Amino acid sequence: MRLAFFGDVVGRSGREGLAEHLPRLRRRLGLDFVIVNAENAAAGFGITESTAKELFQSGADCLTLGNHSWDQKEAMTYIVREPRLIRPLNYPPMARAPGRGAQLFDVAGGRRILVINLLGRVHMDSLDDPFAAVDKELNACPLGDVADAVVVDMHAEATSEKMAMGHFCDGRASLVVGTHTHVPTADCQILDGGTAYQTDAGACADYDSVIGNQKEEPLRRFTTRISGGRYKPAEGPATVCGVYVETDDATGLARRVEPIRIGGRLTETVPSVAQAVHA
Repeated sequence: MRLAFFGDVVGRSGREGLAEHLPRLRRRLGLDFVIVNAENAAAGFGITESTAKELFQSGADCLTLGNHSWDQKEAMTYIVREPRLIRPLNYPPMARAPGRGAQLFDVAGGRRILVINLLGRVHMDSLDDPFAAVDKELNACPLGDVADAVVVDMHAEATSEKMAMGHFCDGRASLVVGTHTHVPTADCQILDGGTAYQTDAGACADYDSVIGNQKEEPLRRFTTRISGGRYKPAEGPATVCGVYVETDDATGLARRVEPIRIGGRLTETVPSVAQAVHA
C-alpha cells in the first residue's frame, strides 16, 4: 500500500497549498490513502465543517486533530457526523469527548487501514496516558490481521516523547509520525521492527513565518513579553510537508519511507515516480 501523511495545515495558505499540490501528488505517487493533520486549518486554530470539506475535496481521505481540536466549537458536533475526522484517542473517559480517536477505513482492493491520533503529555494539556491508549488499540486491531496498514499521528511537543512512541509501536504500526511543532525533521527512517518513523512531518504552511504564523506578533511577544493581539496565519505560498510510505502487502510493515516537501520556500523533496511505482 502507498500512503502519504501531511503535517499541520495552517490557515488558508495551507489549505490552498494542499489544493494545489495534493491531487498531482496522488496521481504521481499512486497513493492509496492520504491522511492530513488539520487541527490548525481554520484560521490557524481548530477546524470547521467548511475547512474540512476543502481538505477532503483536495484529496484527503482522513483528517487528524490535536490540542486545538475544539477551538472551533462547531467541531464538537461536526466530528460526530464525520467519521473521517479523528481527535486524540487518549481523552479521559470522564471527558466524554465527541467523535473517535481511532478509525478503521476501507481502501481499494479490500484492504483496511487503521488511523490513530494521540496527544502527548510533555508540555501539553494533560490527557490520559497515550502509550496505554495506543497499546489497547493496537491489540484490538493488530497489523497484518485486522488491519493491512496502521498509521499513528503522535501530536506532541517533545521530540523524546514522539521517539518513544515510535519505538513503543515498532513492529505493530506501518508509520508513526509526529505533528504539532510544524517543522519537518530530518530523521525519516524505518525502525528495527519495520515501522516507518519521522519525529515531525512539518506543516502545510507559509514558511516565511514563525511556525506558520505572521512574524510580527510572535516577535513582539519574544522581545517585549507583551501581547499585541492574536496570532494570525501567514498568507504567502505554502510549502506542503509530509511523509510517503510504502508498506509490504503481506505484513503491513514499511519497506520504504521518504519525506515530502513541495511548493513555497523549502527545498523540494518528492519521491521519484520510478521508485514510487516499482512494486
